[in-house]
Amino acid sequence: MSAFEDKKKKGLVFNIQKYSVHDGPGIRTIVFLKGCPLSCRWCSNPESQRREPELAVNPGRCLTFAKCTRCLQACLRGAIIREVDDSLRIDRSLCSGCPMNCAEACPSQGLIVYGQERTVDDVLSVVEQDAAFYIRSSGGLTLSGGEPLLQGEFALALLRDARRRRIKTAVETCGMVPWKTLEAAAPYLNYVLYDIKHMDSGIHEEQTGCSNETILENFQKLAALDPDKSILARTPVIPGFNDSEEAIKAIAQFIKPFPNVRYEMLPYHRLGTQKYHFLDRVPPMDEVTLDKSIMAKLVDVARNVLGDRLEVVK
Repeated sequence: MSAFEDKKKKGLVFNIQKYSVHDGPGIRTIVFLKGCPLSCRWCSNPESQRREPELAVNPGRCLTFAKCTRCLQACLRGAIIREVDDSLRIDRSLCSGCPMNCAEACPSQGLIVYGQERTVDDVLSVVEQDAAFYIRSSGGLTLSGGEPLLQGEFALALLRDARRRRIKTAVETCGMVPWKTLEAAAPYLNYVLYDIKHMDSGIHEEQTGCSNETILENFQKLAALDPDKSILARTPVIPGFNDSEEAIKAIAQFIKPFPNVRYEMLPYHRLGTQKYHFLDRVPPMDEVTLDKSIMAKLVDVARNVLGDRLEVVK
């Protein structure tokens, strides 16, 4: 693919987050791509799951119809509903396939569109704004989601053009993608963050909507493809799913044969709960929390298997 063709390639992006220090080495800019093959019950980015743009309502910012009716007038499909108390409701059965003029008309950002079509050149122009920070910290670009490699052609074009611009790259992946896509991306990646959630395929499917065979096979192929590739396997520790010594030990033992792989455990948090409400969805995990003492024990279990290859989140 030529540089010109890559720059013009388009994909669906729902956020660009600058100055991150948690998603790869150094200071990074994270580009979030829309769409995911999984539907994890604990997902903290529910706006990432579907493959099309979505309209969300932030009631804390909405001026209500008592003060503003711009969105009502801008909606082309009659999907904006005025409630008796002058609050706003979206008829989701009608809200689809339109340019979402209502969000553009909203003066207070009470309406949010998750997912805008952007070109590679547009995205990397934003990423390049912080090039000085990348140089000083060995940081760069991280593709995230959703599952960024689900938009394979766009993701690959981003990685190729970032390499041309001498921007170091990383990807956060669940691994549930065709191997040919992951294999094609590998030469353009300096760092890979790879989720391994559970070794039991049935339990994995029950909680994420997909079995784990492809995920585990892709991980083994990727780790063997380039022994010098820096890979961080990560497990979100979820109450009632994988917060047991058996589950964590099984994952650690699976990782152990690959010396180029480090391991990180991420304690469950509820930071995405508000976004479920913005999208008129019920948070699947409700009020569940993770006991800190359980997390500490699980860290010890993983350390006993992997030693100093375990990275501890502070």
